Amino acid sequence: MKLPELFEGVLLRRYKRFLADIELPDGSRITAHCPNTGAMTGCAEPGSPAWISVSDNLKRKYPHTLEIVQTPQGFVSVNTGRANHLVAEALQNGTVGGIDAPTQIKAEAKIPEGDGRFDFLVVADGPDISVEVKSTTLLVGDQLGAFPDAVSSRALKHLEALARRVAAGERAMLIFCAQHCGIERVRPAAEIDPAYAERLVEVAQMGVEVQAYGCSTDLHHMSIDRQLSVLL
Repeated sequence: MKLPELFEGVLLRRYKRFLADIELPDGSRITAHCPNTGAMTGCAEPGSPAWISVSDNLKRKYPHTLEIVQTPQGFVSVNTGRANHLVAEALQNGTVGGIDAPTQIKAEAKIPEGDGRFDFLVVADGPDISVEVKSTTLLVGDQLGAFPDAVSSRALKHLEALARRVAAGERAMLIFCAQHCGIERVRPAAEIDPAYAERLVEVAQMGVEVQAYGCSTDLHHMSIDRQLSVLL
């Protein structure tokens, strides 16, 4: 995935969930949109090198967007919206295990028998595959990532919807997209959201396919380049 042109700065603070103050190389300061609803633990330390993009949309109050933060363990793409683009690319090029030669990939597919949408519905040989993607940036140990980084009722709701697809005779897949380049393994964050962690184990036993993939970036391109182990 090609990234927009990025400009370097220094992260001063992230606040009000969706705002971040950045100091530019000339000493000026700007406020950028922070496209991340999570806690961003370990990814929003003041003084961290950061990279921003600039939108040409004149209607935006904050034209700058915080995209990448550098941590001691590697680059982190804090724009959670990038995860879906990365997984879509991986689905199309056959990187995702267990999905061969999809004939159609539908984004934002409506969840049957419930509100909301899955990130993707993959049509291939055999049953349709409902796919939900979770951006993972929380590093909790040596190359160990965890999800979620804050209690998430929405994520729990998606687990229930995936389980219903399996019960209906279809396939369902949960993909952790580790946008922290230092993550090599992923587990549920039971210490943060025990209900999610417990239910994840249960739905996996029911047949929901749980996978994780790692990313790399050179600040110009970003891609999924390896499958990670999932510790349940």
